[in-house]
Amino acid sequence: MADSSRRERPKLTLASKFAYGSGQAAEGLKNGAFGVFLFFYYNQVLALSGTYAGLAVGIALMFDAITDPLAGSLSDNWRSKLGRRHPFMYWAALPLAVAFYFLFSPPDGLSQFGLFLWLLIFAILTRGAMTLYHVPHIALGAELSDDFDERTTIVAFRQFFSTFGALIAYFVGFALYFYASEDYPRGQFRADAYSPFALTLGFLMMGSILYSALGTRRQIPYLPQPRGEPEKVNATQAVKRMGVEMAQALQNRSFAWLFSGVLIVFMMVGVDGALNLHMNTYFWELSSKDNIAFFAATPIGIMFGSFIARSLNEKFDKKPSIVFGTAWWALCQIVPVVLRLLDLFPENGTDELLYTLIVVKFLQGVGVVQALITFGSMVADIVDEHELNTGKRQEGIFFASVSFSGKFTTGVGNVVGGIALDLISWPRGTAVQTAADVPADTLMWLGLIYGPIVSGFAVVCLYCYSKHRLDRHRHAEIVRELADRHATETRASA
Repeated sequence: MADSSRRERPKLTLASKFAYGSGQAAEGLKNGAFGVFLFFYYNQVLALSGTYAGLAVGIALMFDAITDPLAGSLSDNWRSKLGRRHPFMYWAALPLAVAFYFLFSPPDGLSQFGLFLWLLIFAILTRGAMTLYHVPHIALGAELSDDFDERTTIVAFRQFFSTFGALIAYFVGFALYFYASEDYPRGQFRADAYSPFALTLGFLMMGSILYSALGTRRQIPYLPQPRGEPEKVNATQAVKRMGVEMAQALQNRSFAWLFSGVLIVFMMVGVDGALNLHMNTYFWELSSKDNIAFFAATPIGIMFGSFIARSLNEKFDKKPSIVFGTAWWALCQIVPVVLRLLDLFPENGTDELLYTLIVVKFLQGVGVVQALITFGSMVADIVDEHELNTGKRQEGIFFASVSFSGKFTTGVGNVVGGIALDLISWPRGTAVQTAADVPADTLMWLGLIYGPIVSGFAVVCLYCYSKHRLDRHRHAEIVRELADRHATETRASA
């Protein structure tokens, strides 16, 4: 249970919000490197088989998804002078940097199985160290304020820096280490650049984490702390407790509906990620240079949209904002494909097509971030409701449950995308380089799957979100009731 005797918190300063949000850059850096460079490095540069590479990355992802709730449960129940969250943040910084460096620095002469084991071990260690930091960090964000609107601002800072971190990873990679040269027209084949690339990102991740931990340390006296007799649990008991706490979290009606909705969202995102490059290569026929602008458009839109999320929440409340953001993302997936199939979209190979797609992806980022930020803010509100109902303060297990669902269903979404390609008999191999090499019907089905078919499931997601009932007025009542309870308990213990 949370300590009801914590001091009355002062107003959260801009510096504290900046320090907290900047810590999310660490995960953005890691995600950027994993999403763009890791698989290519092992598969293309080191010639590890695709089966081995995919299996290693998949196992590591499943490990990450399972350890998220465990890290949440551990930090919820942790006791120290530095509170529940900060010890984990400090402990994770150096191991994360070291594991990430070795992930991109395998020794020469390893066999195929040796490379597989190296990738598997250090992908797990990297993800494990990030989990040790990330779950307590996002839980900390819910504790920094109990204000309905301030929480949206806190999540906006976090989302902004997460996206900024990914952009920095792309820039450090392509501009500083994998640039084109006479010897390497495609710089990503420069094998000896990956170790210094990983070293640079490792230092940046460690700096991001330590700055966030130190910058929010003054908030520790005002944060909830465990109370009562400490529980002595072994590893088996800790896992059992995690399962019980996840089940208790899902008993909250508002959280159960949000959780169900986000499962569908991440499934769609997983399919989108699996098919994005196929779409750009064959359906839209974008060049490598065009792809850079295309993939940068959504993150830039997300960063821009982060600045207006709180204003929209204050004007329309949170449920309308998450519904709008989700529906807008789906429309931006569906409309371009439908217009192309109706011959109402700019022709491939034209500047008009590229500019139109960039604008659509930018606007998609501006819209979807309203759902991303609002969702995190809504979960923080649900934690208050859960404390009122149960007496337990468990930010960690709630946010870890969401993280678990996201990672698991994103992985499943990638699998679904791969199966979909087989179902439409998608031609494979290096000989298939242009749209002319793909049957017209198959190309049409690719667009339909990427756009209307998968994104149409957003309707189910919106139905789940519509069942959320915790609005601004009910949350204000919950905060007042919690304050009264804390005051009563403080007087009783005096």
